Amino acid sequence: MSRTLGRIGRTELPPEQAHALRKAKRVEWLSLGYAAIAITLVGLVMGGSQAMRTAWIEDMLSTVPQFAFLIALTVIRRPPDPKHPYGYHRAMGVGHLVAGVALLAVGGTLAFDAVAGLIAVEHPSIGTVQLFGTTIWLGWLMVGTIVLISAPPVILGIVKMRLAKQLHSKLLYADADMMRADWTTHIGSIVGVLGVGIGIWWLDSAAALFISVGILWDGVKNTRASVLDLMDMRATTVDQSEREPLIRRIDETLQRLPWVADAASRVRDEGHVFHVEAYVVPKRSKVRVTDVDAAVEEVVALDWRVQDVSVAVLSELPTPEREIPPR
Repeated sequence: MSRTLGRIGRTELPPEQAHALRKAKRVEWLSLGYAAIAITLVGLVMGGSQAMRTAWIEDMLSTVPQFAFLIALTVIRRPPDPKHPYGYHRAMGVGHLVAGVALLAVGGTLAFDAVAGLIAVEHPSIGTVQLFGTTIWLGWLMVGTIVLISAPPVILGIVKMRLAKQLHSKLLYADADMMRADWTTHIGSIVGVLGVGIGIWWLDSAAALFISVGILWDGVKNTRASVLDLMDMRATTVDQSEREPLIRRIDETLQRLPWVADAASRVRDEGHVFHVEAYVVPKRSKVRVTDVDAAVEEVVALDWRVQDVSVAVLSELPTPEREIPPR
């Protein structure tokens, strides 16, 4: 299994990325194991609290990006074929979109339910249970369960964030971002439960609304990011905060070639890897094929994520590349 994870499509991963990919797979399975325990525990104690019910659903939703990543991982390993000459790297983007839409739909539904509960002035009730012959307010079990399951997602999220940057995986980054922020869901559910305990009934619905808005926001962010990538937006960093620095390195590499007067490139994010279309304006009217081949090899050598490089020789740079100011 370790050998197969060393290659995705036609890309042979460097040792560091191959190790990161194997680790990411293990961490995702570990996350699913944690989610199964958390979902079971919260399901056993959630009672009539709307905040706990929302947190329970949020825990179930958190598995969607993890399943999407593991399924996409099996798809992107397939090599290119005549029907899919670019390979299967877009599977990661499709998985990212599925996860985003699921969060968006369920987050919106839960937010609507929370607002409806506030408008209807629904008073949640949290009863008692008999435990080892002692009567205990169920709210204490809820709070204890939430405290017990709060730390693992934060730790897993930090580990995934580092792996996502090594692998340039936006799906794994989104999963990590959600897990790191999971503590806000847990704090919200505790506030809701304790609010009911001291007689502030609306705190439960307000906490449910707070949690569902967080789910909704995750859905908006991930749906937007995945759609932009699938629409072939210029490649960005894994957190989509800025233009991918590699684009500038590709342009500068081509511009330094002795036979090149000017150069610019279009770089698409295919998932873990980039597809590069470079445009070169030569200094002379005749260009040797060997010079173009050498230019392709220099671009490929820049970064493991670069593949499917094509270099076009033109009399002038096409739009919009010629309009992009140098950085």
